[in-house]
Amino acid sequence: MKRVFIAETVKHLDKKVRVCGWVNSRRDHGGIVFLDLRDMTGVIQVVCKPESIKDVKDEYVLAIEGTIGKRPPKMINKELVTGEIELKADKIELLAESDAVPFDLRDLKLKLPTLLDYRPLTLRGEKVKAIFKVTEQVINSFRKTMKELGFTEFQAPSIVPVATEGGAEVFHIDYFDYDAYLAQSPQLYKQIMVGVFERAFTIAHAYRAEPSVTTRHLTEYISLDAEMGFISSWEELLDTCQTIVYNIISDVSQECVQECKLFGVNLHKPNNPIPRLKMRDAQEIILEMTGRDNRKEADLEPDDEKEICKWAEEKHNSEFVFITHYPTSKRPFYTFPDPENPEYTLSFDLLYKGLEIVTGGQRINDYKQLQKNIVKWGNDIKNFTFYLQAFKYGMPPEGGFALGSERIVKQMLNLESIKEASIFPRDMTRIDQRLANLQPKRAKSKDKKKK
Repeated sequence: MKRVFIAETVKHLDKKVRVCGWVNSRRDHGGIVFLDLRDMTGVIQVVCKPESIKDVKDEYVLAIEGTIGKRPPKMINKELVTGEIELKADKIELLAESDAVPFDLRDLKLKLPTLLDYRPLTLRGEKVKAIFKVTEQVINSFRKTMKELGFTEFQAPSIVPVATEGGAEVFHIDYFDYDAYLAQSPQLYKQIMVGVFERAFTIAHAYRAEPSVTTRHLTEYISLDAEMGFISSWEELLDTCQTIVYNIISDVSQECVQECKLFGVNLHKPNNPIPRLKMRDAQEIILEMTGRDNRKEADLEPDDEKEICKWAEEKHNSEFVFITHYPTSKRPFYTFPDPENPEYTLSFDLLYKGLEIVTGGQRINDYKQLQKNIVKWGNDIKNFTFYLQAFKYGMPPEGGFALGSERIVKQMLNLESIKEASIFPRDMTRIDQRLANLQPKRAKSKDKKKK
């Protein structure tokens, strides 16, 4: 008999079906046993004879054949799609056994380290699984909007010959007999692709060797990157970013109703337009609000981001706020300086409920100016010869931005840590398992020669 997905069983009333899945729970009531069987589409109540499932426990994998019937009125569960029906089992086939589950998957009140130590198991929990249905929708929405706006998708490499943004926060790898790195971002490649498609986007894994153990940092994350040419103004980038974020919130609200309900969230679409504020003005507001003077700092501190979002909420009824014009000295070499004040850049961050989720800005498209900046920022220009070809042979005014997928989902669902929004998180303490449980670092051979 052909398998029927559980959500489809409502169309098979009084008919015989075959369903497959995991035992979500077992309830023994004397001469009858109720199983909740779970598959990718939902859960169904199965009525069984005790002798047919003597040793069956939670997470056993079963194939069950039987007849779909209506539940007694007092047993109807309006929270389930299948809440008005049940399956009366005639035949039960054991497909795989399970060890005793170490905790209740239906109520995963675990500390984060334990939740991650058992990731292959805890991902089965309804609420944990819901996080990544939302993640899927965020990425789908980004891709859909990009296509609607005429962007072409490309696949950026993860192994790069040079640190994209300079600095020490890169993962070095041994690439045969050469040095290479894991990409901090697909930045240089998406700029190159502007010279090919004019508008390009990529969904890439990015890597940051930041020595930080916080609720907002990961060493590997999913970056939703876009770059566009022939911009008439750098503010066109903010408008495009706003459209993307608006669509993400709208699509998740429509397609992930049950998932949002599990987390008790009611998503609010961004204001049109989202408030825009220069960084130095934001620091003045923070000084007035808190008495904390960070006006000499080159970036907003985490507490500053939270405070300025409170201001946006109170003054503009907005959970989002654009912060613009970051100092030139603290932005990458390719960032376009403000013609009215070159000490600052035509760049921006988008903050959402107290956390930066987007970074972007206009790029320098002049070949000679890029050459000067690469040297000025302390880089070896030979390492950027490949990248500079795109500008040597003509590049229009252009810019772009990147959205952090995990940060968006964290803020949407009000998660405590960004690690909850990463399906298999990597940080200073973990690569799947806690690093303390893995083999110690392998010493490099002293005889290895570099070419």
